Amino acid sequence: MSRTRKKFLNYSDNELLSEFRSNQDKKIIGELYNRYGHLVMGSCLNYLKNKSDAEDTVMEIFIKLGDKIQKHEVKYFKSWLFILTKNECLMQLRKKKDFNSELNEEQVAYTDEVKEKQIQEIKLSELESAIDALEPPQDTIIRLFYLKQLSYKEVSDQLNITLNKVKSAIQNGKRNLKIKLKEHDLFKYTK
Repeated sequence: MSRTRKKFLNYSDNELLSEFRSNQDKKIIGELYNRYGHLVMGSCLNYLKNKSDAEDTVMEIFIKLGDKIQKHEVKYFKSWLFILTKNECLMQLRKKKDFNSELNEEQVAYTDEVKEKQIQEIKLSELESAIDALEPPQDTIIRLFYLKQLSYKEVSDQLNITLNKVKSAIQNGKRNLKIKLKEHDLFKYTK
């Protein structure tokens, strides 16, 4: 593993984007490809149903990525990349002009199901990030109460804090999570 790759492993997506905007180092695009190339390929395969077309589209997306990063302010890279990929795939299908004739109801249902799973994965990832961004002990209390499904009393006992502090942290944590998640466009489109 190269020294540059090791350096970028410790960077968050936002730090990578900021670094790219500063010096346009193509190795950063390579790091983003290492992180998300397989997800982009999976999405392209789901839309295009052809490995060769999917590979070409993935390469096209990552070739254009540097310019797009310079033009757009991106808060949530993974979500933004998913939408960019979807749009690129739909453009490819339209170019073929057989978009409407090739997609039967079964394919549309399958594509919608896969898309929904990908959106759910992105939402869970963003939820985890939002919980990580909470101040202690809110982050721990939210995890124990909602994810591990402990009762107020069990959380209180485990953290050795009062029930009122647990209830307050849950109420404030929920409010803070709602604020953080509202910033993210994908959370507007839940079923």
